[in-house]
Amino acid sequence: MAQSAAINELLNLMQHLRDPETGCPWDKRQTWQTILPYTIEEVYEVADAIDRNDAQALQDELGDLLFQVVFMAQIAAEKGLFNFNDIAQGITEKMQRRHPHIFADTTFANETAQKQAWESIKAQERNTKESSSASLFANIPTTLPTLQRSQKLQKRAARVGFDWEHWRQVLPKIQEELAEVIEAVEQGEPFARVEEEVGDVIFGTTNLARLLGVNADNALRLTNRKFEQRFLKVEALLNERGISLEQATLQQMDEAWEQAKQFE
Repeated sequence: MAQSAAINELLNLMQHLRDPETGCPWDKRQTWQTILPYTIEEVYEVADAIDRNDAQALQDELGDLLFQVVFMAQIAAEKGLFNFNDIAQGITEKMQRRHPHIFADTTFANETAQKQAWESIKAQERNTKESSSASLFANIPTTLPTLQRSQKLQKRAARVGFDWEHWRQVLPKIQEELAEVIEAVEQGEPFARVEEEVGDVIFGTTNLARLLGVNADNALRLTNRKFEQRFLKVEALLNERGISLEQATLQQMDEAWEQAKQFE
């Protein structure tokens, strides 16, 4: 099936599902707000398929995510706000603006200059949406994953010069924040103070990741998966010895952990 035909079939399917008279009762009841949790869930399922390097699962999950986009576009079209074509046209025009070296006659000396131009174009786009009195942090959604939002806040502040000159400068700050955690715990400070200091450590580490070009949210997600896979291997190794996790000593689990690392 041709691409345009497949997309049109999907759009028509969505219209049928939302038909006021013959549509699905569940689909007709939905709003942007009610389907948002499903949309977020689909994004994480896409990430999971990529982590597992499962092409078939990725195809399926991308289809589910596309369906969410089509669903929201249909709701908007019913309200006379915009439709799927407006979404596609808008992102096409945006990418053309942001790639003048591809779609125009602009040339850049190197990749650094290209990235600077990209950020400049994005800033111009924001200026057309915001008033001159708008906050520096305008349009950074509060609903972003926490680590991702942290890096965006730091990146936005860096654009006005509020930043470290080198990633090594962050290391003493992280050590300072760790010392404040220890101090708060040892002095019996209220939990809120301990929580705040731990947050400062995470914020500093996130800053380090940003300066190293690492996406903190993605890095932690990969580490979570690595930990999970290692611990599952620990459980399997212990089971081979007739030992359950509940029965195992810390030393036995540590030994199995080191053995599990060798399999990697």
